Amino acid sequence: MNFDRNTIIGFVLMMVLLFGYIFVTNRQQASLQKEKKQVADSIAAVQVAKKKAADTVAQRKDSVQQEATANQQQAGGFTGAAAEQITVVENELMKVGFTNKGGYPKYVELKNFKKYDSTPVVLGGNGHSISYSVNTGNNQSAETRQLSFTASPVEKKGEEQVIRFTAADSTGKSIEHIFTLKNNDYLIQWDVQLKGAGQLLTQGLLNINWDIVTHQQERDLKYEKGQSNIAYNEEGSYDFSAAGTGDSKKLGDKTKWIGVKQQFFNTSLIAGNTMSSADVDWKVPTAEEDSLKQVLTANSTLRFNLSGASEAKLPLQLYFGPNDYHILKKYEIGLQGHVQLGYGIFAFVKYINRFVVMPVFDFFSKYITSIGIVIMLLTFFIRLIISPLTYSSYLSGAKMRVLRPDIEELKKKFGNDQQAMSMEQMKLFRQAGVNPLGGCIPALLQIPIFFALYSFFNANIALRGENFLWAHDLSAYDSIAHLPFSIPFYGDHVSLFTITATITSFLISVYNMQTTPTQDNPVMKYMIYFFPIMLLFIFNSLPSALTWYYTVSNIVTLGLQFFIQKFIISDEKIHAKIQENKKKPVTKSKWQEKLEQIQSSNQQTAQKVKDMQNKSKGSK
Repeated sequence: MNFDRNTIIGFVLMMVLLFGYIFVTNRQQASLQKEKKQVADSIAAVQVAKKKAADTVAQRKDSVQQEATANQQQAGGFTGAAAEQITVVENELMKVGFTNKGGYPKYVELKNFKKYDSTPVVLGGNGHSISYSVNTGNNQSAETRQLSFTASPVEKKGEEQVIRFTAADSTGKSIEHIFTLKNNDYLIQWDVQLKGAGQLLTQGLLNINWDIVTHQQERDLKYEKGQSNIAYNEEGSYDFSAAGTGDSKKLGDKTKWIGVKQQFFNTSLIAGNTMSSADVDWKVPTAEEDSLKQVLTANSTLRFNLSGASEAKLPLQLYFGPNDYHILKKYEIGLQGHVQLGYGIFAFVKYINRFVVMPVFDFFSKYITSIGIVIMLLTFFIRLIISPLTYSSYLSGAKMRVLRPDIEELKKKFGNDQQAMSMEQMKLFRQAGVNPLGGCIPALLQIPIFFALYSFFNANIALRGENFLWAHDLSAYDSIAHLPFSIPFYGDHVSLFTITATITSFLISVYNMQTTPTQDNPVMKYMIYFFPIMLLFIFNSLPSALTWYYTVSNIVTLGLQFFIQKFIISDEKIHAKIQENKKKPVTKSKWQEKLEQIQSSNQQTAQKVKDMQNKSKGSK
């Protein structure tokens, strides 16, 4: 069979088209099958989800039904709690959501405060309950949260709003919770009234179980945990237990109130003098549980003895609100202790804050809206107050600088003989009228001021949410950059105020190195550089109000050092004064005489040891 060229070409084209058609058709069929499988899988998934949802709904219905049945059985003659109903009562400061399941405030929304995500601050909420056990029948008991209370209409009495929650049985026994809210107040008055208390309570004991879960309010959850604790007023004085990872505390019959304090808010149950005892257990969620956005959970039991009366009344109070020192102080029950202006070994600094720092801060805040400027003015005020100490420190440094040539001569004269060098140096200081500790003592006296301000800036709610320059919240760290990783001891952000505080501290160190006779000491030489570097790590997660204060304070220090040493303190005059002092007879104090005796004794002992060593070497 003969094939011409055109026939071969036509045959090849037909084969190419055929294979192409088969390839495309197979691809389309595979794609169609894949789509069909996806549709089938989606339909199956939807059916499974519907079945699961139906099962879940059915399970929930069964669970709710079972809970309602169990509650009704335990409720005895009372009505068991079924569907929850929330009644909201509000004043100018807060909205309180009362639940009929137990008749207590389940949550409180604070109108004047926002969370880190700009939603309202809510205290209580999920996990919050207040309940106590009552006898509901023969050998039957139930928690009040298992009972259904009936809410009365809100009564307005002058500047007060009153709401009553009542649960009663057919025999005349009743439980009534009366809540009173005043205008412009965060305190809720709670009166518990029991009719038939002898039957409702076993041996007249009423044990209130207070469970609370505190939820994240601030941007830095880790720091918020560190600033939170369990607080209480026992025997008329405030005390607290650090949250840590969790713990427990037993309290006696002198306990007035128990509170769960977050960084800037607290929830407290105030009992007065009628409490028999109390137990508190708390737990702080681990870092792995931070997705829950919980700060700490606490379970408290407060015991009251109400025996001896058929009708009993227990007055209580609940505080849901900010840790504002002025607001808390007006209640006169020690709640202002929640604003921790100084504690531990530095507890005394709270008096510096209460009587100096806070009044000055409040004064400036009345006339200046920018809190950053208020902090700057507060810094100027503090530096003015401590200016005598500052001048004394600079004067002492100048005297030491003038004596530097004399000290160098002593070093050349005595070489490695430290004992002789020390005695002669002390003699030189006495002759010149120089106190070698003159520069240290003023610096040490400023340490309490620093710790007072550290406590103040951590506790002052007036800083919360206040913007200044690049800082969006002066009560938290400022951040100009977020790192994709976390540096140990530093964090995952860059605080610019921390950098400015570090740089200005470094400049002070460099300036002091040039003006004080310690640059030949290798330890001191590196220590003064080490301190600013430490600040970079210590300050990075602290409130930007503190790092801003430190920056301003350092700038003022640099300016004062330059001005005082350039225009006020004259090295020539100091040198002339020292030379004049050297000519005067030196009167030794008893302490100086004793010190010289000790040094002389040590020198003699060292010389004897040295002679014995030389003698031993000679005999060999």
